[in-house]
Amino acid sequence: MILALGCGSDDESSPPTIPDDDGTPVEESYFEIVSATHLPVTSLEGRSMDARFSDFDGDGDQDLVIVLEFEPNILLINAGGGVFNDESNTRLPRSAWDSQDVGVADFDLDGDMDIIVVTGDELVNELYLNNGNGTFSDNSDRLPVQGISYAVLIEDLDLDGDPDILIGNKGQNVILINDGAARFTDETADRLPIVFDQTRDLELGDVDGDGDLDLVVGNEDRNRLLINTGGGFFVDESDARIPIPEGVEETREADFGDVDGDGDLDLLFANINLIANGSPQNRLLLNDGNGFYSDVTLENLPLNPEASQDGDFLDLDQDGDLDIITGNVMLTPSGLFDPAPYLIWINDGSGVFTEATLDFFPKEISGIGFDIEATDLNGDGKPDLYLASRRTVDVLLLSR
Repeated sequence: MILALGCGSDDESSPPTIPDDDGTPVEESYFEIVSATHLPVTSLEGRSMDARFSDFDGDGDQDLVIVLEFEPNILLINAGGGVFNDESNTRLPRSAWDSQDVGVADFDLDGDMDIIVVTGDELVNELYLNNGNGTFSDNSDRLPVQGISYAVLIEDLDLDGDPDILIGNKGQNVILINDGAARFTDETADRLPIVFDQTRDLELGDVDGDGDLDLVVGNEDRNRLLINTGGGFFVDESDARIPIPEGVEETREADFGDVDGDGDLDLLFANINLIANGSPQNRLLLNDGNGFYSDVTLENLPLNPEASQDGDFLDLDQDGDLDIITGNVMLTPSGLFDPAPYLIWINDGSGVFTEATLDFFPKEISGIGFDIEATDLNGDGKPDLYLASRRTVDVLLLSR
């Protein structure tokens, strides 16, 4: 996910000040927690896995779909200004699967936004078509594949004007081609290398500058870079293009972004060590302009003992370059916990990052950071954040 809203001057990007107890001005954080006033918090105490903003009811503001593990998914409708109401019971089918990831697009080209959810253990993928008013009907029978699925990505791969679907699996990943009416054909054998991975994330970006979208595959071991040969047909060029680290790399999120301002897409791998017992250190790879990457992690990123479930490029300080925000977990003898559920690393403009979380986030944020979504909810041109957390209520932050 890449989002850079606005580009202010130095004065505009400085945090506001508030008087301390003795009247001395002190800096406030960039973001204000508004969960208690803007979210139906009693609906958001479950195991949130992923979320997406979109205008589902067609009223011009951003609503929010949240998928949960083994609980019915949630649809929050924006009443204006980022104040949300839980209208799940009247708008969404109430199945309770092992939901893992969600994608949003107008699959049937009728002018409203539809939803796809991929799930893990039950081998069920869910397709919910919008009835035109922000209520949804279950059309999952239109998806011709099943699997243990952890990632979904939407893009017009065959360039025919409608959104197609990529699904990341434990096993073979798949491509479903849309006929324009939300009926899908499995064209995996023709379009993807046949490889059995444990994929946790999929991201598209033009890494080699030829005008089409290439595919990075974040896996529980051995990430891949697939090059688009045109029209959504991919070949595996991982060995030549991305350096492979020593040991195990268990990636949960990958993201493209131009962090050094040279006009090409660099690459972030957000890593974890829950399953494969690898290093949790996130990795930053710089593009040479032709889609060949060098690893600059040691030089450009802070060392992080936290294990990152999510990692996104985002211009948080509004200075025109991409910063990094991560959602983190830590495995302890008592289970999952992290004293730093979200971290912010600020870019110096050349792709070198410094940790600056407390300059941006209130200290009260806690939980386990599973997903970060950004959009401008209040029309000020700055990104507001929804933090999907575990063990605590999800958090909504508005920029100051």
